[in-house]
Amino acid sequence: MDTKINRRRFLQATAVGVSTGTMTLDKRSTIRIKSPQVFTPQLVKPVVISDSSGYRYRNGGPYNAVERAFKGITEGEDTLEALIAGVNIPELDPEESGIGYGGLPNADGVVQLDSCCMHGPKKWAGGVAGIEGVRTPSMVAKSVMELTDHHLLTGSGAQQFARQLGFSIEDDLNTEKSRDLWLEWKRRIDPQHFLDPSKRKKLEGSSPGRDDIGAKMRSRANEFYRVGLAMVDEGLIEENSFWGTVNCDGISPSGDICGVTTTSGLAWKIPGRVGDSPILGAGLYVDGDIGVAGSTGRGEANLYNLSSFLIVEYMRQGMAPLDAGMGALQRIKDNTVEGRLLNNRGLPAFNVRFFILNKKGDFAGVAMYGSQESTYAVCTDNGSEEMTLEGLLDGSPNE
Repeated sequence: MDTKINRRRFLQATAVGVSTGTMTLDKRSTIRIKSPQVFTPQLVKPVVISDSSGYRYRNGGPYNAVERAFKGITEGEDTLEALIAGVNIPELDPEESGIGYGGLPNADGVVQLDSCCMHGPKKWAGGVAGIEGVRTPSMVAKSVMELTDHHLLTGSGAQQFARQLGFSIEDDLNTEKSRDLWLEWKRRIDPQHFLDPSKRKKLEGSSPGRDDIGAKMRSRANEFYRVGLAMVDEGLIEENSFWGTVNCDGISPSGDICGVTTTSGLAWKIPGRVGDSPILGAGLYVDGDIGVAGSTGRGEANLYNLSSFLIVEYMRQGMAPLDAGMGALQRIKDNTVEGRLLNNRGLPAFNVRFFILNKKGDFAGVAMYGSQESTYAVCTDNGSEEMTLEGLLDGSPNE
């Protein structure tokens, strides 16, 4: 029986029974999930997939990210090395304000970058979080993978590691564009991010309890986020730049699967905030025997559900990439219950996207909403193109 499941039927789903090998769609019917197939190398056609930034940015060169990666894997380059060479293009492009050089900074105007990579055949992984001063965090993540016994280095430790390996460390990764956008954001909010509790007491003429202070700090953080989204709605910031992130995944003619994710993170984030991108199982997960899934969008929603890992596990049970992605989006939707994270329709007030590839070379791009950033990048023997993301929900997160 075909395992492809229409997205609207996912909205009616009551349970996903991975452990039992069935997916319950309603009280009357179930779909039995087939066991994973075994694919031989000669059946695999090479493919590279990415979010839209992997198609739109060339940094003045002849290739975009998916084209450069595809060229590498079809010419015998290691699959992960080819993917990282691909994402280096938007990382270094000053016009791409969601990752690398010129990525939108944190609330203090400092560019902090995250990245991770996974090598399917070798079963290696590495990542960095909150690293400053290095334009290509994906290359530092690869060095963590290759040269250490660790999976993740953070902050000043990650920077020192990069320095020791000869990476160029810069004082400031802002471009004129990213700095101007940060200044515009600052003009729209109160310049004090977190008030001293004693000052709050004096200003308010009372002595609020700890819970009151926490609630006000949460309200303030929500305001920072709201102002940022308003800049997206006004066209000052592209949606993918506000959330940041490039994910790029590929399979070689011999069936080697790898992936890399790199980002400047959520625009105007609290300094030190780490999203899903450098976390194995969230922003990226690769099983060289099954497939790969990577993500862009609201990292906190992805972290809570470890969605990339979940997608690969769904594929392990025999689900097609599209269906596995829809299952993960449904899980995120079901677990989003806080009022501040819901729109007027009671649905998630944010977007999450997944880029999915299995061992056979089948692929899919899915999103909570197929609006706003509505495409993803693919490169095959036919060249690179943008394809339409399949949305779980209609409309937009702001409705």
